[in-house]
Amino acid sequence: MNQIVRNLVRRKLRSFLTISGIVIGILALTTMGALANNFNALLDGGAKYIAGYVSVGDASSNGLGGSGVLPLAKQSDLAAVAGVARVFPSVSVAAKPGSLNVVSLGIPDYISSLDPAEYSYSALKITYASGHTLGASGEVVLGSNFATEFNKKVGDSITLPIKPSDANADFVQHTYTVVGVLDKTLTEPDTGAFVSLTDSQQLLKDQLSPALQTSFDQTLYVTGFDVYGTPGTNLDTLADRINAQVSGVKAQKPSKLVAALIAGGALFTEITMAAALLALVIGGLAVINTMIMAVSERVREIGLKKAIGATTKAIMGEFLLESSFIGLVGGLVGFGLGFAVTTLINATMPASQGAIFLVTPGLAILCIGFALALGTIAGIIPAFRASRMDPVAALRSN
Repeated sequence: MNQIVRNLVRRKLRSFLTISGIVIGILALTTMGALANNFNALLDGGAKYIAGYVSVGDASSNGLGGSGVLPLAKQSDLAAVAGVARVFPSVSVAAKPGSLNVVSLGIPDYISSLDPAEYSYSALKITYASGHTLGASGEVVLGSNFATEFNKKVGDSITLPIKPSDANADFVQHTYTVVGVLDKTLTEPDTGAFVSLTDSQQLLKDQLSPALQTSFDQTLYVTGFDVYGTPGTNLDTLADRINAQVSGVKAQKPSKLVAALIAGGALFTEITMAAALLALVIGGLAVINTMIMAVSERVREIGLKKAIGATTKAIMGEFLLESSFIGLVGGLVGFGLGFAVTTLINATMPASQGAIFLVTPGLAILCIGFALALGTIAGIIPAFRASRMDPVAALRSN
């Protein structure tokens, strides 16, 4: 090992540039891989969440106030469809009306109704970081990102929806007491604020024009339903059955929604990893160049070693070890820098967005192992060339 270090130190600039090539490649692989990890974790959570129920909404694009609403009475029609275990009415409205903010889940913050009983059916099991679930009107449970963004904890008050800077004078807000904060789920609930169905229906009415509010009984309407099937029921088939038997609604097939998520995730991962691998290939070429030059400069040294008994295997192993060491050093430094960069960026992201990078032990092993393998593979040709040298010809070279 000391000999390897001395060989690298003898050509400081060249060694630095070669290792820097590996460092840049591994830095790119770490950051792109962490970005893809986080994105895929969100997709996995979303897919698990979506795949467990049938989302039912308004069949038309036109509803009161331009928002798709459904009569609450449709709940009994949906419950009568064969294969339906439970139907939960839901109302969801924007928490930041008019906001164009983009969050890690790809949706803006929202306010939604919450029925604690739904989570006994849902594939996504909600747990509480603090507090408890809703108990009465005027209470709110906050998703982890939502609570962090507004620096709220159990016992605090929060006024919702958030009033935009250009709001009309008649913009309506309500004050709620925070009774619970959810653990992070890495999917939709992280950016939500959850209130009772009664409170969410009032928020829906508040968004209508004054002319419509006078004749609108909010207790009779919702924005959608979450439909859960009985054990063994195919949810895609159930969605088709709902569309055929219940008028005025549109049931989404879970498999189509999940497939769209998976396809988007695969494309994103391919693009990010291709960019990182390109940087690594460039770093590998730098290692090959360095090792070929090292062989050329040490011809007499190689000849002398072979003349005093060094075997072909020993000479080849020496150069492979040197190139592997270059790859390992580059990998460790590159991953360390990548980890530092991703941690720093995550720390500076807006609270509403949360982390955008996810560094896992698997990614660490991949990056460092890839760098080591890259250095080893890049050194094969130069090492083979060195091991095949004729000692007499090598000693005669200038």
